[in-house]
Amino acid sequence: MTEQVHEQRVIIEMGMGNDLHGMDYTKAAARAIEDALRHSSLPLFAVTGLDHDQMRVQVTVGVQEPDKVDTDTLVAKLPRGQAEVRVVQGGLNVPTGGDTIVIAQASVEAFVPRQSGWRLTS
Repeated sequence: MTEQVHEQRVIIEMGMGNDLHGMDYTKAAARAIEDALRHSSLPLFAVTGLDHDQMRVQVTVGVQEPDKVDTDTLVAKLPRGQAEVRVVQGGLNVPTGGDTIVIAQASVEAFVPRQSGWRLTS
């Protein structure tokens, strides 16, 4: 999804997650999102007084079988903002003889409305 004109991206984080047994694409995707979130902090909200509800969170997850991901479950796990999750072809399936390891990649982006009185530089 492209950045909307009236918003500015304030963070982008990447993460990786997997499911070693069971080929659960939703579990691998959730772990990828959790990995990305562990790398981020948004002190911007405390500094500016913005409410977290003003933030739009766009998550893109790549797995080999996108139709096997429950996006509602992933949206419910996102802690703040107005969340959207889209799933695309990507990630990796690794056969191990008896099982297949599912590897998911995630990008988590946060957008806030453009502000007056202060601005983020491009």
